[in-house]
Amino acid sequence: MKKQESRFGWLITVCALSFCLSIVMSLTSESLIPKINVIFGIIIILLFIFIAIIFDMIGVAITAQDETPFHSMASKKVKGSHHSVKLLKNSDKLASICNDVVGDVCGVVSGSAGVLVATTLSVKFNINTSFMVLIITALIASLTITGKAFGKSIAIKNSEKITFRVGKFLNFFKK
Repeated sequence: MKKQESRFGWLITVCALSFCLSIVMSLTSESLIPKINVIFGIIIILLFIFIAIIFDMIGVAITAQDETPFHSMASKKVKGSHHSVKLLKNSDKLASICNDVVGDVCGVVSGSAGVLVATTLSVKFNINTSFMVLIITALIASLTITGKAFGKSIAIKNSEKITFRVGKFLNFFKK
């Protein structure tokens, strides 16, 4: 019974985190994109795609990595190794956060930002809005999927390096 309550609590946490992150990212993109030119709108979309790819790589690397080398580093007091062990002990939850929460939210937000850019472009160049939205959202989806596919192989091959870098990054904020 306790384990089921723990899973339910985790699902509520993921839901709340997804909701809050979606609001923050959507508000950011929807408040910035209409006020800036199309080039900066595209840069914002590419930034969301890049964030999705990076977090997907982190999630894959952490789930692919074994704890053993980090226990050895932790015994030698290597900075970041203790955090790396913590990451690996919680790899299932971190994969959900990195791949699903951050990755999927960035995907949705980049798509909605793409609609704003597509609408601006269609008005500016007198192109059918539906056609422009279709092309822009298809480009966003293909870039995101291709980037994640490429990133997954890199993450698996470099899982120890990536996990350690994330551990070192977290160690920086320890104090």
